[in-house]
Amino acid sequence: MRVPILKLHNYLLVSIQIELDDQTAMQFQEDLLSKIHETGATGVVIDLTSVEVVDSFIAKVFGDVVSMADLMGAKVVFTGVQPAVSMTLIELGIYLKEVPTALDLEQGIIKLRQELEEK
Repeated sequence: MRVPILKLHNYLLVSIQIELDDQTAMQFQEDLLSKIHETGATGVVIDLTSVEVVDSFIAKVFGDVVSMADLMGAKVVFTGVQPAVSMTLIELGIYLKEVPTALDLEQGIIKLRQELEEK
């Protein structure tokens, strides 16, 4: 199963509604990078509201997605990060200090616009 990636103006919106296994996470990474390349998106909002837990591999994929998107010229904002997910990321040493976060998708789009100075 694939994670849907929607385009809205110059942004890509991703809402992860399925449990991520290693294969799905890698497919998501590949699909997102391809979509950034195809569309020229300048920003990505990844909504993690439905993601309750992550393992070390999934956490690394999230960190890698941020770095790879940045190399391709797209800023990433995470929304809806659950407490268990944030604790796991920190425990694994994946701090994502430069990654803006927001409570929900709407706030994530606002935050992305601010980050890209498109107010």
